[in-house]
Amino acid sequence: MAELQPPRGGFEDPEFLSGHIRSILDFYENRVVDPSGGFFQTFRDDGTVYDPGLRHLVSSTRFVFNYATAHRLHGDAHYRDWARHGLEFLHRCHLQPQGHFAWELRDNAVTDGRAMAYGHAFVLLAAASAFRAGIEEARPLIVETFDFLEQQFWDGEAGAYADERDPSLEILSPYRGQNANMHLCEALIAAFEATGEKRFLDRAVALAEKFAGDIADLADGMIWEHYTTGWRPDFEYNQDKPDDLFKPWGYQPGHQVEWTKLLLQLNAHNPSDWMVQRAAGLYRKAMDKGWDQEFGGLVYGFAPDGSFCDAHKYFWVQAEAIAAAWRLFKVTGERHYFADYQRLWQWSWSYLIDHRRGAWFRIRNRDGSPVDDLKSPPGKTDYHTLGACWDVLSLM
Repeated sequence: MAELQPPRGGFEDPEFLSGHIRSILDFYENRVVDPSGGFFQTFRDDGTVYDPGLRHLVSSTRFVFNYATAHRLHGDAHYRDWARHGLEFLHRCHLQPQGHFAWELRDNAVTDGRAMAYGHAFVLLAAASAFRAGIEEARPLIVETFDFLEQQFWDGEAGAYADERDPSLEILSPYRGQNANMHLCEALIAAFEATGEKRFLDRAVALAEKFAGDIADLADGMIWEHYTTGWRPDFEYNQDKPDDLFKPWGYQPGHQVEWTKLLLQLNAHNPSDWMVQRAAGLYRKAMDKGWDQEFGGLVYGFAPDGSFCDAHKYFWVQAEAIAAAWRLFKVTGERHYFADYQRLWQWSWSYLIDHRRGAWFRIRNRDGSPVDDLKSPPGKTDYHTLGACWDVLSLM
């Protein structure tokens, strides 16, 4: 496959970024809202919905983030209405009598009622994004979700969040992971930006120090995914599942660069030389070990010995790296980050972006060829790609 010519003005042009955001939103525009409640969440490349009754908490909340942010930054009134529509569905169908939001529904009936810290991170992000967009009724959900997480998942002694409870909330899983904590850091930054309450920023900083600092020092200065109940790296958990969607084995380049972005967002609120240095270190290891020298693009995962354990190319990995590269370029002024920004965009432009219908393809084989025609299954929603473009634009 040949690489496509970059857009006029280049990938660093604000007009390009704004237009690209619009092209992503346009893919979902006339097909995403379910008038009976929430959003459709299963799109093929051509835009058809292949499983209309399926609702996943991650998608239900990420769509609220997408449309609340689109309204706040671009002014489209109907996006505010859609964010409200999504919040109403969360309360009406995902919220359970026990006080948590169910992980998965089918035809509005619960099929997986577990309480997941990861899912509640996105409830918090959705509420903060909606409130920041002027949806006043979203504010109580910020406090309620934070308090629920505090009561059900926060391990004060460890300074981190546990991962999963059963539907009754009586049984806490022994599994511990970084992924929920990373997205809780993101959501807490959003809650601080929405409310100005310093407790949210303080907790986000504490999570960053824990995972990008203390625990990363136990895993070659990188973010490992899985931990024992005592918060020691568990290098065997899911060793046979390097392609798992939420709990993959191996080092994830996408999560190294996502922490890079979060550290630099925190640094903007709470300047720290340590955060900039660790952000640069995580980013460099992700690019050095995760960039595919033969075919280009960042792979999904690499093993502790440096070999690729999953060489597929995921949309979200490239998008998070784009945001991280731009933030590092802006904070350091070093041109090699700008060069990385360009090559990440160029590979994505050539292989991951749908120039015909809009939005990004979810996954490609190592050489950039298609894997399937499922552009947006549960969990995708183009939250990463929109978020990366908005993050870059925020620094312009």
